[in-house]
Amino acid sequence: MNQEIRREIFARLKQANPHPTTELEYTTPFELLIAVILSAQATDVSVNKATRKLFAVASTPGKIYALGVEGLTPYIQTIGLYRNKAKNVIATCSILLEQHGGIVPRERAALEALPGVGRKTANVVLNTAFGEPTIAVDTHIFRVANRIGLAPGKNVDVVEHKLMKVIPQEYLLDAHHWLILHGRYTCMARSPHCWNCMIADLCEYKSKTPPPDKAI
Repeated sequence: MNQEIRREIFARLKQANPHPTTELEYTTPFELLIAVILSAQATDVSVNKATRKLFAVASTPGKIYALGVEGLTPYIQTIGLYRNKAKNVIATCSILLEQHGGIVPRERAALEALPGVGRKTANVVLNTAFGEPTIAVDTHIFRVANRIGLAPGKNVDVVEHKLMKVIPQEYLLDAHHWLILHGRYTCMARSPHCWNCMIADLCEYKSKTPPPDKAI
């Protein structure tokens, strides 16, 4: 895939959705951080249902830390891996209070030092909360990047590195959200909606997929 095609892909994605953002509900960088920690191997829908109740009573590091693991658990027990996530959230709140004055740090190293925060979570926070041009390669972005030929790679680190190099600079800030949404609602894992895809004519996968009337 050449750079002209890549530019056209993102031009179309931008035209369709000029101001993309995460589907996680939050009002502060801290709320976003907690929501992203909880979203690992869980849907945004399930996380939003939990955080609506949680943030209504505790939306700061101090208030959530005061709940403790036992107090936090009832709010998030509908989310997968909730026991481990409860421990990580409380530990994260403790570190934020002790080392960062209760403020979510903007530095990658400081973010990744928080329990439950890896490179992907740090990238989401840096991009969505702080406006940094980062790419958090989740399963959707990994699939789309490989399937359409945008930035093929064998693992998430390779795909992230390639995306950061090949995405035109003017689209880099929002590319993370466009690719996730495209993978979530159009370029799905099992049955991609190639027939309803705005970039189908630019995609390297399209020729392998029969139209709906010929599909079995």
